[in-house]
Amino acid sequence: MAGASVAQTLPSVREQEIAECRPGEIATWGDGRDRPALSKPLRFVYWHAGAPAWFSATDVLNSLRLASQAWSACGVGSRVQQLGAQEDVPAGAIVVQWSEPGSMGNFGLANLSQRTLALSAAAFQLLRTRNPKHPAAQTLQMVISHEMGHFFGLMAHSRRCVDVTSYYHDGKGAQCNARDRSLLNTVAEYRSTLPTACDIQRCRAANGLPPNPP
Repeated sequence: MAGASVAQTLPSVREQEIAECRPGEIATWGDGRDRPALSKPLRFVYWHAGAPAWFSATDVLNSLRLASQAWSACGVGSRVQQLGAQEDVPAGAIVVQWSEPGSMGNFGLANLSQRTLALSAAAFQLLRTRNPKHPAAQTLQMVISHEMGHFFGLMAHSRRCVDVTSYYHDGKGAQCNARDRSLLNTVAEYRSTLPTACDIQRCRAANGLPPNPP
């Protein structure tokens, strides 16, 4: 019984992949070039208008703050605040908003030149319609963390399946990398909801900082 108890406490392969970044594991799809963060510190402001009814402003703000806090391990500071109805957007801030034109058919889309992170209410509505039991809050966190990573400097998408900045495939038949690909379909999303150790290492490198110790 003691052996079984120990086995139950060991991290899964996926949990290990999230927590550690082994030499040679960092790989991207080559669809962009990492660069320093858009600004230091980063300031995200959230506008709740147009959000799906099942996401409260607090829900989205909490997801933004979790992502911001997790990305802070990169060595670039950031903060999150909610915009009031009559409040002007602070100079240099990145506006997080629900916008179909801005998201361009994606769940979320970062636009660095316009300093916007657009979320799609239509995409989340479609997800809810097709699969009401899907953990939408988990998808929201993953989308926010992924898109926020672009503002921290990660322009290329990761080829490591578990990274929050990953694409599972390139649309041409090539698949992402995992320590055990047989596990990819055992969870709703193999991709992490928050930046992984490899996401953070890439971010630190993009911003000219040494890697975190193992």
